[in-house]
Amino acid sequence: MAKNYYETLGVSKTATDEELKSAFRKLARQYHPDLHPGDEAAANKFKEVNEAYETLSDPQKRSEYDAAQAGGGSGAFGGAGGAGGQGGSARGNSFFDEFVNMFGNEHHGGAGGNPGDISLNVTLTFEEAAYGTQKEITVNRFEPCAACRGTGAKNGTQFVKCTNCGGSGKVRYAQETPFGRVVSMKPCNVCGGSGRIIKEPCTSCGGRGSLRKNSNLRITFPAGIEPNQILTIPNEGERTRTGTKNGNLILNVTVLPHKLFRRKGLDLLVDIPVAFTQALLGDKVLVPTLKGNKIAFTLPEGAQSGMTFKLKEQGLENPKKQLKGDLLVTIDIELPKNLDKSQRQKIKELHESLKPEQYDKAREFLKK
Repeated sequence: MAKNYYETLGVSKTATDEELKSAFRKLARQYHPDLHPGDEAAANKFKEVNEAYETLSDPQKRSEYDAAQAGGGSGAFGGAGGAGGQGGSARGNSFFDEFVNMFGNEHHGGAGGNPGDISLNVTLTFEEAAYGTQKEITVNRFEPCAACRGTGAKNGTQFVKCTNCGGSGKVRYAQETPFGRVVSMKPCNVCGGSGRIIKEPCTSCGGRGSLRKNSNLRITFPAGIEPNQILTIPNEGERTRTGTKNGNLILNVTVLPHKLFRRKGLDLLVDIPVAFTQALLGDKVLVPTLKGNKIAFTLPEGAQSGMTFKLKEQGLENPKKQLKGDLLVTIDIELPKNLDKSQRQKIKELHESLKPEQYDKAREFLKK
């Protein structure tokens, strides 16, 4: 019975390249042998999906296939060459690296949608984010197999040069267009672009050429990094066999709150309690800083609760831009409790000695 590649992928005959690719990836994830070890039915289904996509994703092969279908042909032709690699093993096909990156992106939540990107959440203390720090980050990713030196072949030597591409990993691809015959290069569908055919797969990685493992990276977080900021570390995501298309490491930064301070850009904000007598009479007040020392500033006479005072260039620093933030101090006037008889009497005498016009807010309120 003639194979219907469109039915295999579950798309219409007018499917676009993007629709074909989307359908292929969905089915590849569903039937990939790595997810169904020992399942021959899944492996066969994967080969069928691979064969269908190999044909329909190539404009010339698709045109020939459509013509064969229209003429009642079998529809089963050259597209199957890249479906299984050597010996029908799905590991040797030209799309395997794409699956590795695709699954890595799915499991690690790759930011930006780039295959091979790995996304991790990192938590910094308030001080670490303010002044910068270095942290060791553990990344779980595919790394070249040491046993076969990333070749996928046993002992790194059990392979031969691909005769289809002459060991280059690429083949010429000719396409007839309204403007004439166009010749370009594409990855060899026999060796998957590697330029070699594995005679005996590596027993450590099963011929893949890579193994998933934990890698420790020393990451520098710059001073003044913002909460929820995304830090991209190039080429530290999933590894490829060649090392030329490694994904990125995407770090989502969470900053823990401080018990005293808040941030607004490079400015630091702090609330400090002051006695009502300090606010009435004015006083020198000691303000804590993030570094642990204290700065004295003069609280003016008659200061009101909620007033904010700026201490210039006592905030955070951006060395790269040579900028310094300020320390914004908001006062919270505190009234005393548990007054004794003598204290109450003195405050009563003070109250009786004050005139209504000395209270600005009360005066304005009465006017309204």
